[in-house]
Amino acid sequence: MSPRLDFPAGLAAAERETGLRLSPEQRQAVALALTHPILVVTGGPGTGKTTLLHTLIRLLEYSPHAQGFQRTAAKPLAADVLIVDKLSMVDLPLADHVLQALPLTATLVLVGDADQLPSVGPGTVLTDLLAFEGLPALRLTTLFRQAAASRIVRNAHRIHRGELPDLSAPRPGEAPDFLFLPEADPPRLQRLIVELVARELPARYGLNPVQDIQVLTPMHRGPLGTTALNAVLQAALNPARAGVREITRGAHTFRIGDRVLQLRNNYDRGTLNGELGRVVSIDLTAQELLVQVEDRLVPYDRSELDELSLAYAITIHKSQGSEYPAVLVIVHPSHYLLLERNLLYTALTRAKRLLVLVGTPQAIAMATKRETTTRRYSALRARVATLQTPPTETRAAAHE
Repeated sequence: MSPRLDFPAGLAAAERETGLRLSPEQRQAVALALTHPILVVTGGPGTGKTTLLHTLIRLLEYSPHAQGFQRTAAKPLAADVLIVDKLSMVDLPLADHVLQALPLTATLVLVGDADQLPSVGPGTVLTDLLAFEGLPALRLTTLFRQAAASRIVRNAHRIHRGELPDLSAPRPGEAPDFLFLPEADPPRLQRLIVELVARELPARYGLNPVQDIQVLTPMHRGPLGTTALNAVLQAALNPARAGVREITRGAHTFRIGDRVLQLRNNYDRGTLNGELGRVVSIDLTAQELLVQVEDRLVPYDRSELDELSLAYAITIHKSQGSEYPAVLVIVHPSHYLLLERNLLYTALTRAKRLLVLVGTPQAIAMATKRETTTRRYSALRARVATLQTPPTETRAAAHE
């Protein structure tokens, strides 16, 4: 980043190149990113976080081939600017590694939605940083017109405010991107889920039932948990049949064509917790299967299959940081121990085109009203307060 950057001219050029017009809040965020060594940006769905990032990346001439995170304080990143998106997923150990590898001369831009579920690992990095008044921070609140037309976005913001979502049927002329189907009986609800995923939603919306539709549920156990749902969805979408190879380890049977989920980080293989893939081949002689994860093929031998699970249905926690064309969310009284506002909010904000809620209005009301997220304790805010130095002094010292 050049200290001689002409901000108005540079911003105008970036907007021409991207075809995106920034709001006053977004322009303020860009200006803060260019004048401070650290900036924290948060905001709900439809408030323009992605648009802001696209503009910043072009304005700062970011290269997608920049160095990765295999760096330390002794071998820092070769970067002038580091942008970390989806910060709500970042735990304290990962944040520590990133900051250790950041040169003192670099600018750090942190972006995320503070109202989603906290990270799986320890700490609440985004929330703690936003609570510290000494750091430049900005919350995007403007809901853009296209986003405001989406019932998914409007209902996500209602839930964030503690208001019940609008569960009525779409009105004439309204985008049919949000549906609610009530069902309280678990066996009937399980059959409804299979019918929706395997037949109704693909027929009505032109969706691929394996690639485009993600079922989200709060729990693993029970008839409406991931284990039971994956069994019935696999039977409906990819049943055992002649000519289709399969391999079994423990309670899991994997077949060619199955949607699968990586359950833990494996840096040797380059697979990360929460990544989705599809089984493309099985070698029964070698007891090995091959999974396509985005644009790469990843081999698993039989001893490594405990790192995988079927992923027709996954927990809402595992869906953090991901988006899917269509999402079917189960909200049922049997999940009452986990029903909280940020869980439901996170589930809704995973959907890009279509969100289908199934369950009961009572369970949805319970989740919307309950805000009892377990408090996490860390020394991050205190450490930031003791280490804080005025930005100009930090920059000057780093260049000496």
